[in-house]
Amino acid sequence: MASPAETTLNQSRALPPPGHPIAEYHPPARLHPDHEFRSLIEFSPSEIVSRHSATWPGLHVETVQVMRHTPFEYGFRAPCHLLVAPELGERYDGETFVEGLPRSTLRDFTQKLIFVPAGHDFRGWQRPRALPRTTYFYIDPRGPLVDPALRFDEIKFKPRLFFYDRALWEIAVKLRSQVENPGSMHRQYAEALGIVLTHELVRINGDAGFRGPVSRGGLACWQQKQVAAYIEEHVADDIPLATLAELARLSPSHFCRSFKHSFGMPPHRYHASRRIERSKQLLANRELSITTIAFDVGFSDTSTFSAAFHRLTGQTPSLYRRNLD
Repeated sequence: MASPAETTLNQSRALPPPGHPIAEYHPPARLHPDHEFRSLIEFSPSEIVSRHSATWPGLHVETVQVMRHTPFEYGFRAPCHLLVAPELGERYDGETFVEGLPRSTLRDFTQKLIFVPAGHDFRGWQRPRALPRTTYFYIDPRGPLVDPALRFDEIKFKPRLFFYDRALWEIAVKLRSQVENPGSMHRQYAEALGIVLTHELVRINGDAGFRGPVSRGGLACWQQKQVAAYIEEHVADDIPLATLAELARLSPSHFCRSFKHSFGMPPHRYHASRRIERSKQLLANRELSITTIAFDVGFSDTSTFSAAFHRLTGQTPSLYRRNLD
């Protein structure tokens, strides 16, 4: 299972007085050479924010909650793309700057997205009217889940400041929930969302020349058997999407489309259904407690297992066991 999201707080530094124009920004440390992500947005004063984060291949998602009504500034510059999704953003005063665009003093930017291409400067300050809640998506242009046919790392992305796109926002909300509810975190699901996120970023960039690869059918018989057998053998494990795609000798994006065509559902849902089917077999053994069964099929706790079981069967594990009599 994916590890629980971690909470981090930065060290504080002095803040210029309210209304002070955006100062020259000194960027934080670059990404680690092995491409692991760090919390890259810098806040000042840093003690006013609470952070939670989770990382998947090529994607780091961080939720940031400002805890006090006090002026603050922020800044970012790194070799990865940044998507900013403010769940709540209202300010009395302030400026937001994305390199290549005019500065904005928009007062209410709730659900107004920001996209900062790799290498661009993003900084600003504000005197908040409501305590901001924002999710930051750090996207590696060369991430392992990026569809090679997309040529994502070769695209010259345009910066965008305070825009709304329904499809992109819905993906952001789903990924944010994976960070905020670590007990229900599902690695394959998050990775699949990451793949869709890269495609949506290409779409909003207005690259009319891009045409996604056409899916002409599902997986071959040998691919179906090999992938299904692997899932059964590792049903209790957190299986990376890239691992299944490698077994089928396909890119993750192509694999997801082909898998759904063959099995009638995405890989993460199929994996979840096989866990529940395995748990049904174990529930027939009265000597096993429901807690033990939950752990045996890969759930982190009984409540998460019970919720998943009920979602797929309409019954709780206890009721299902009683009905076996």
